[in-house]
Amino acid sequence: MENQDTILLLKECDAGSKMAVSSIDDVIGQVHDQNLKAILEKSKRHHTKLGNDIHSLLNKYDTEDKDPNPMAKGMSWMKTNMKMMMDGGDHTIADLMTDGCNMGIKSLYKYMNQYPAAEQKVMDLCTDLIAIEEELQRDLRTYL
Repeated sequence: MENQDTILLLKECDAGSKMAVSSIDDVIGQVHDQNLKAILEKSKRHHTKLGNDIHSLLNKYDTEDKDPNPMAKGMSWMKTNMKMMMDGGDHTIADLMTDGCNMGIKSLYKYMNQYPAAEQKVMDLCTDLIAIEEELQRDLRTYL
């Protein structure tokens, strides 16, 4: 039987993976460097696969998924478009994505601490999502 912490953490991971995919989609069409594009595509695949695993668990627990906060998503979109209009280089994309990774990692750790009674498999999914964010963050460093 699932507990409330499990469901709540799973929903936050769902929203986080969706936000990551959406953020990558917002910038990938403007990337010039093919290696940077490959890095973003790889991260998008990893986020999507983990998002599918999360969605399967949400279905198993007979609970609805969670979309990213509309205000956060809108603010992210606005920040991205403003920065890209001012300087649309790959270093700007790397900077924006690094900021997104930082916010994602911070939020996920906060939710893991907020929902400590979540089942281990959901804690592991959250840890996997953090690892994906950390990998993307590392891969972007050469473009900053």
